[in-house]
Amino acid sequence: MRVNGAELAVEIEGTGPAVVLLHGLGGTGNFYQPQAAALGERFTVVRPDLRGHGRSPVAGEISIDGYVADLIGLLDVLGLDQVRLVGHSMSTLTAQHAVVRQPERFSALVLLGAVHAPAEPGRLALRERAATVRAQGMTAVADAVVANATSPATRRDHPAVAAFVRELLMRQAPSGYAAGCEALAGATEPDTAAIGVPVLLATGADDGVGAPSVSAELAALAGGEAQTVTYPDCGHWTALEAAAQLTDDLLKFF
Repeated sequence: MRVNGAELAVEIEGTGPAVVLLHGLGGTGNFYQPQAAALGERFTVVRPDLRGHGRSPVAGEISIDGYVADLIGLLDVLGLDQVRLVGHSMSTLTAQHAVVRQPERFSALVLLGAVHAPAEPGRLALRERAATVRAQGMTAVADAVVANATSPATRRDHPAVAAFVRELLMRQAPSGYAAGCEALAGATEPDTAAIGVPVLLATGADDGVGAPSVSAELAALAGGEAQTVTYPDCGHWTALEAAAQLTDDLLKFF
């Protein structure tokens, strides 16, 4: 699908009000495969691969602002006036910026493994990771990401989930993943307090990337309509590690 002059891979299924699902750094729309069928029974489910991720080629500006522009552009192409929006990890920043920028386009917001814009040490680490991937490919970082971002219980009891996370990472073009790292390194903090729609923040108890404390901080900023949920034995890849629980919570929230 042509959006803002670039080709984006977009999967659309189901009927009803629209739900847009944005994956995080190193993911694709397939991150939400466990939720897609259940949501598709009640909603039109839209799952793009972000620019430079998965099946969407590296092209043009790749930044958080660029991801926001692509999200708004995708809504325009599809003729969607108002949607429910879900973002994971890096895309929790994109999603918040989009809701603040065009509040009339969004009726509800879900943030999975929510993160703050990185401070300087985090920015440096992301730029170093980008350089490593450009020089050595995805094999240089994939195993470390799986080990650091999935829970011990997932790796022990659900090795197929951990293997799928690794597969998502290994399917990335190194140049696209590196550009995503640099986009996250350049991110600015959203104005969470300006979000005027109901918000659900969901994360894993063992999430070391988007810790439950971050979700609590953002919920306090978002105000009285914000809800939080923390899944036991779950790390950062929420839609995969707590698949059934998240599906139920999304259906209830929407």
